[in-house]
Amino acid sequence: MNWDAAAAEKGGYDSFMEKEINDQPDAVGQTLLGRSDIKGNLVLDELRIDESILRSVDKIVVLACGTSAYAGQVAKYAIEHWCRIPTEVELSHEFRYRDPIVNEKTLVVAISQSGETMDTLMAVRYAREQGAKVVAICNTNGSTIPRESDAVLYTHAGPEIAVASTKAFLAQITAAYLLGLYLAQLRGNKYRDEINAVMADLAEIPAKIQTVLDNADKIKQLGTEMSQAKSVLFLGRHVGFPVAMEGALKLKELAYIHAEGFAAGELKHGPIALIEEGQPVVVVMPSSSARDSLHAKVVSNVQEIRARGAVTIVIAEEGDTSVEAYSEHVFYVPATPTLLAPLLTTVPLQIFALALASAKGYDVDQPRNLAKSVTVE
Repeated sequence: MNWDAAAAEKGGYDSFMEKEINDQPDAVGQTLLGRSDIKGNLVLDELRIDESILRSVDKIVVLACGTSAYAGQVAKYAIEHWCRIPTEVELSHEFRYRDPIVNEKTLVVAISQSGETMDTLMAVRYAREQGAKVVAICNTNGSTIPRESDAVLYTHAGPEIAVASTKAFLAQITAAYLLGLYLAQLRGNKYRDEINAVMADLAEIPAKIQTVLDNADKIKQLGTEMSQAKSVLFLGRHVGFPVAMEGALKLKELAYIHAEGFAAGELKHGPIALIEEGQPVVVVMPSSSARDSLHAKVVSNVQEIRARGAVTIVIAEEGDTSVEAYSEHVFYVPATPTLLAPLLTTVPLQIFALALASAKGYDVDQPRNLAKSVTVE
């Protein structure tokens, strides 16, 4: 083990979860550490699959459960954009029961904080039996899933004690970005300077996360004020969609209230029927410079739900003042490229869930009915 007992203490915070939220700049920084060689090429030391095999991959399947599955959903957007490889995200417990199409040209990416998630382990074994190569993204050195995989990317986020995952989630997304960039480099989808530009943007993320943490008082206060809410809805588009689902999951886990994440474009296809006077809705707003005018589309969604009485809480990019006219509450995160935005927009949602659950008097480190690692199917 490469950490000592002091790392597992609360460090002056009220809970392990609060400490781990505040550990996130370091967790992302550690995951990025030492990933380039002297020539500036991306290197993944734990990747032990022949390069010719990786060049021949024609499909990627991401296997995970819970929060890790949402990290995989974020990774799908980045990997497909950078590598032009079709990428599926499967819940591990559904994967091997539907006769999936997997062969020697399939790369399976198994994501697990503990490396002991039984559903994911069994899916990994099934995939390897079908001839697929497996890369594990894991936070726990020497655990079962990395041992049974063909290669492993350790996230180096440090021990995560709280049951609800926070820093491991951001570290998993970061590791998936690294894998995507490595494949893009290997297969010639991206030039070295393009990859270096993304790595430079990633290098700025820890400081930007710290900025979000340093300005968290308003969202903590809002979480406390909304402790009596019976239901909270979350909306997002593009990479904001899995962020919305993760934000909803945190509220379910910690505060035991109904919470659901939707793709904002689905609103008119049914979920808008849930909107009534006083319904809190958290919106992960795309950057105003995002392609395909997604920003304008989500602003339209905010206007629609607010007209029907919703209380709108918007996570927006710094400088995007256009949303203030349509929102009761706006929380800003530093500007960053669209694909990397989840590393910032997730953090206010974690803080919100922690504050709301704490105001209800619940144990945020040990939510009822949950275990840190699900080691049965």
